[in-house]
Amino acid sequence: MGRILGLDYGSKTVGVAVTDGLGLTVQPLKTITRDRESKLRKTLAEIAEIVSEYQVEKIVLGLPLNMDGTEGERVEKTRAFRELLEQRVTVPIEFEDERLTTMEAAEILTETGVKKEEQKQFIDQVAAQLILEGYLRG
Repeated sequence: MGRILGLDYGSKTVGVAVTDGLGLTVQPLKTITRDRESKLRKTLAEIAEIVSEYQVEKIVLGLPLNMDGTEGERVEKTRAFRELLEQRVTVPIEFEDERLTTMEAAEILTETGVKKEEQKQFIDQVAAQLILEGYLRG
């Protein structure tokens, strides 16, 4: 089994996490930032580079459903992002429900002693990790 990449797509960041070579454990990898929501070229290129470098076989993209399960504006933007990403990579891209992952990521960082003001740089990576772990649990 190859590696799986987890992505937490946000308005100005994309949290990235990746499984180990056996697909057993998930590690936060990085947070890709951009100046504006619409400036995606470098973000897409960086993800394509990670897919190649880590020999990723599948991407799991967090789907930000509303708490009642309905789809809002963020879901539309995430679907559009997936379409753009599909033009850059040849691996399948699947969605995973990401409700509450950012809140859970904040709790994990707080529990592990990361100061509130330092959490911003890690929260998207940890959210991507949680999305990917949720996917692996099925």
